[in-house]
Amino acid sequence: MKHTNPGLYSFLASFFGIGFLPKMPGTWGSAAAFGLYLLLPATAFSGAGLLYTLPIFAIFCLFAVYVSGKAELKLGHDSGHIVIDEVCGYFVAVMFLPQTLLVGLYAFLFFRVFDIAKPFPISRSQKLPKGWGVVVDDLLAGLFANVLTQIIIRIYPKFFGL
Repeated sequence: MKHTNPGLYSFLASFFGIGFLPKMPGTWGSAAAFGLYLLLPATAFSGAGLLYTLPIFAIFCLFAVYVSGKAELKLGHDSGHIVIDEVCGYFVAVMFLPQTLLVGLYAFLFFRVFDIAKPFPISRSQKLPKGWGVVVDDLLAGLFANVLTQIIIRIYPKFFGL
């Protein structure tokens, strides 16, 4: 079945057009996720709030896989304009962590480093079919960033002002 409006998929996959900003679309997408993170209540990232956040996040990531796969048909394979995957990856980077400006900022920086450098197995995950390859590499980069942040918090919490 032919898509009636492939522009809609591109718009959603670009996270409402952010992926079309000039230069560094992945960083813009991650910055948008960071801003959204700061607007959400701290309870969304720990404790009982996770009972709501995790299922919503899982649904959002599945939506991102679907939309990214559809947008690739118009924008090309793993187009830089597709940044909804950065939103997913950034939220993995901050999940189960205290919500503070410094934690969010360092999670952003660590996530961008892992997303750009793509160490193994992140680089290999990009070969997954359709939208899975677009999103899974960012989920893994977010996981790497989260683990690094968790380690630093446990070793030296003052680094984050905790």
